[in-house]
Amino acid sequence: MSDDIKKSRLSVLSSHLIHLPPESSVMASEKEAALAAAPSDSPTIFDKIINKEIPSTVVYEDDKVLAFRDIAPQAPTHILIIPKKRDGLTGLSKAEERHTEILGHLLYTAKLVAKQEGLEDGFRIVINDGPQGCQSVYHIHVHLIGGRQMNWPPG
Repeated sequence: MSDDIKKSRLSVLSSHLIHLPPESSVMASEKEAALAAAPSDSPTIFDKIINKEIPSTVVYEDDKVLAFRDIAPQAPTHILIIPKKRDGLTGLSKAEERHTEILGHLLYTAKLVAKQEGLEDGFRIVINDGPQGCQSVYHIHVHLIGGRQMNWPPG
């Protein structure tokens, strides 16, 4: 991969850290980030959050997962839940039978965090996968979204 492509991808992803775009442009910037992103063995932004190299607002942590507030929330409650070890699980489409335990733990953690956040009236779980699924970070992650009425279809 050329240095120019790497810089372009980094620029799009890092733009999410610098400022929050107006709500009308959030969808476009997420789509741009997803289209610019690509799986890699390099550390992701989530690896840097796990290693405390980048600050985050952690709401839950155990030996397997970390849950923190999204920096560009799409609802009053928007939390990302990630495994602490990628183990080749860059997206749901890459899951293998050996990943069933962590996948179940991610969903169970979502339930625990939803209760902790007071989302008794319901919430949504989202796992984006691949460019057309709008995945912008290739480290599997669960979006826990709630605190408002969700719409259908979602996107």
